[in-house]
Amino acid sequence: MSAASPGEPPGRRRDVLRTLKAASGPMSIGAIADALDIHPNTVRFHLDRLVSQGQVERIEPDRRRPGRPPQMFRAMPQMDRAGPRHYRLLAEMLAMSLAADGDPPTRAQAGGRAWGRELNVRAPRRKQSGAEEAVDRLVEVLDDVGFVPERLGAGEKQQIGLRHCPFLELAETQSRVVCGIHLGLMQGVLERQGAPVTVDRLEPFAQPDLCLAHLTLRGRPPQA
Repeated sequence: MSAASPGEPPGRRRDVLRTLKAASGPMSIGAIADALDIHPNTVRFHLDRLVSQGQVERIEPDRRRPGRPPQMFRAMPQMDRAGPRHYRLLAEMLAMSLAADGDPPTRAQAGGRAWGRELNVRAPRRKQSGAEEAVDRLVEVLDDVGFVPERLGAGEKQQIGLRHCPFLELAETQSRVVCGIHLGLMQGVLERQGAPVTVDRLEPFAQPDLCLAHLTLRGRPPQA
């Protein structure tokens, strides 16, 4: 018997699920036990787990027939949600696609702004938020995403330090795309609030463990 793929039910439970998926209709515990040549109690144990995981459902028995009807089960008509995921591969493909564009940073930044506006939907849309309130909200969003942000500086020379990059491996190979998305993300969060402040530039790896987002009030030139 072949080894289970990552995320698949182990051993006998996988066999029970596969038997139900291959069946033309619902099966009883006894029928599954006969098909697999195992004890009905073993089948019952694994069915209980599969039902609790949403992979198998119990079928309401036909009580019009005399006697106690057997419990019937069938596999849920869906893909296996416990199967492996390869989101990093998808991210790499998308980053490579953007990198092949004529102007990768601009496209990436535009996508990031759209993402930032969506991430900030929990905050009520206002005609305008104060700069401090808007920056506080930006820090909250960045923290939720996993950047481990911290506010630095004061007055007109404020910065946000990013201590962690959720896409570090991609940033190391596709920095123009990934950093462009991050810059746009922060700009989008602030734009949705109508804030009088924006992130005018992102300084990747200003220190080995820190990226710096430089803030500026709208209508004023970026700080050197």
